[in-house]
Amino acid sequence: MRHEEHMKYLEEMEQAGKMAYGGVDLVNNPPHYNQTGIECVEAIAAATDDRFEYYLQGNILKYLWRYRYKNGIEDLKKAQWYLNKLIEIKGE
Repeated sequence: MRHEEHMKYLEEMEQAGKMAYGGVDLVNNPPHYNQTGIECVEAIAAATDDRFEYYLQGNILKYLWRYRYKNGIEDLKKAQWYLNKLIEIKGE
């Protein structure tokens, strides 16, 4: 499969995932990470303190590593979300 075809396929899979979840934004506001009114990432930040940036780096790498094989564009957006969070905390 050529790269363009593969990327189109991945985008179609992302759209199918959104339709399956009723159009919920699984990148920026996944409901399964906020069941108790506390965002999971905020609890992790509190628990890891000054090591939180390593957690973010690990997730960036994870989503970049797997995007071709699992969730395509959605995983790239997740990597971007974690990168934006890392930039946010390093800019403080």
